[in-house]
Amino acid sequence: MMTPQNHDTPNMSVDIGGLLLKNPVMTASGTFGYGEEYACYVDINRLGAVVVKGVSLNPRQGNPAPRIMETPFGMINSIGLQNPGVKAFVTDKLPFLKQFDVVVIVNIFGETVDEYMRVADTLTQADGIHALEVNISCPNVEKGGMCFGTDPEIARDVTQRVKSVTHLPVIVKLSPNVTDIGEIAESVQAGGADAISLINTISGMSVDIENRRPHLQRVTGGLSGPAIKPVALKMVRDVVKRVSVPVIGVGGIMNASDALEFLIVGAKAVQVGTANFINPRATMDIIDGIEEYMMRHQMQDIRELIGTLNEGEGLC
Repeated sequence: MMTPQNHDTPNMSVDIGGLLLKNPVMTASGTFGYGEEYACYVDINRLGAVVVKGVSLNPRQGNPAPRIMETPFGMINSIGLQNPGVKAFVTDKLPFLKQFDVVVIVNIFGETVDEYMRVADTLTQADGIHALEVNISCPNVEKGGMCFGTDPEIARDVTQRVKSVTHLPVIVKLSPNVTDIGEIAESVQAGGADAISLINTISGMSVDIENRRPHLQRVTGGLSGPAIKPVALKMVRDVVKRVSVPVIGVGGIMNASDALEFLIVGAKAVQVGTANFINPRATMDIIDGIEEYMMRHQMQDIRELIGTLNEGEGLC
């Protein structure tokens, strides 16, 4: 899967829990469709990895409209994890991605532990999938609607159970809507996670003041975009200090400078999300920008950059 390095350019390849990526730039689930939607804008072969839209056991229609609202420096969405279901994904969506020399990571979710396991098992048997990303920001119907990602024991359990049915690397995606994200990170690491990605969206809402009604049909949704980057950056830095597995930074990455911040605080890779809606070529620009930065600073290998934050006194 690795592309031979040009000796005139720095080595940007990274190892994410045994998964080799040609560079640290990935797409974020739910913002890049299943790859085909962006194929006319980006060279998919250049991406470190494509993380596809979340897949569940059965098809989901998602939430009623309106379900997206632009906010200052971001957007709130309440899509409701609309998807065709795992079987349709394998037969109808995956073949397109198999044409490319790119790592394919499938984001999975469920309402019960059994659903997570059945989705993981089906995907493990499919050809052309390189890793699973487990979304634990979903409500667990067996626990009265408590999110899998808000309870350390439940988070560890679902991680262990998914690991038990797959040989693929398992990345667990954490919710920021918790008191101590480091504790959740330690729990999923104990459950066998090969890597951790964070953060998912932050809970929020928006109000139409003229009609005095929520803009979203479901009232609340997930905030993403540049507004959440400082929160995501701080949480990534905190989790890097708490776990030994690779950490993937997500949240408000709009350009190469944003991505570099996450790498400097210790993320080994980044995912680009909301930026894809504004600039469909954002991932390409970020790859180019990281490479330019490394050449300008005479870095030969991405490992010379990752985790190099100087935590001495701040600038002011």
